[in-house]
Amino acid sequence: MTIQRCGWCSDNPLYIQYHDQEWGQVVLDEPRLFEMLCLEGQQAGLAWITVLKKREAYREHFFQYSIATIAAFTDEQLTAKLQDASLIRHIGKLTAIRDNARAWQQLKSQDHDVVEWLWSFARQSRLNNDVANYRQAPAQTAESQHMSKALKKAGFRFVGPTICYAFMQAVGMVDDHENHCHFKTRSPHSNKS
Repeated sequence: MTIQRCGWCSDNPLYIQYHDQEWGQVVLDEPRLFEMLCLEGQQAGLAWITVLKKREAYREHFFQYSIATIAAFTDEQLTAKLQDASLIRHIGKLTAIRDNARAWQQLKSQDHDVVEWLWSFARQSRLNNDVANYRQAPAQTAESQHMSKALKKAGFRFVGPTICYAFMQAVGMVDDHENHCHFKTRSPHSNKS
C-alpha cells in the first residue's frame, strides 16, 4: 500500500523522513522548540530542504549545547562560523540564534515557562485545519502575528509572522497536513481554513 503524503513532501528521503516523523507532531520539549524556532528563522528566503540538509551541522555548532552555552557565544565565535559551508553563511541569521538564546534566558529569568508561553499563542491545544492542498494553507494567521509581535518585543530575531506560522506548523500547534495525507489528525474539531 502506498502511503499518501502532503504534496510538498516530494520524493526526497530527507523530506519524507521529516514529514512522517516530525512535521506537525506536538513538541513540548524546550531544546526542540528552541531548535525549531531558530531553524525556521534560518529558512527565511530559502527552501526548507536547504535547512534540513544542514540541520546536523547546526546541531554540531549550536543545538547540542544548552541554551545558556549558545547565549554566551561571542561575536567572534559567530563570525568564525561564516567560514563553514555546512551552515547558511548569513551573519544576521547566525547571530539571531545567539540573540534568541539570550531572549529565551531573559524570559525564564522573569519566571516565564517559555514552552507554555509559546503554546499560549495557539488558539487551542491543536488546531486541525481543513487543507485540501498545501498551497491553500495560510502563510500566517492572527495567532502567528501575535506570536511574532510578542517574540520581537522579547528580543527574538528572525521571527516574522510567516516564520512563526511555519514554526507553529512544525511543532504541532496546528495540523496543516493535507486532508488526504496519511498523517492528518482525524478530529471532529477540524476548522475550515
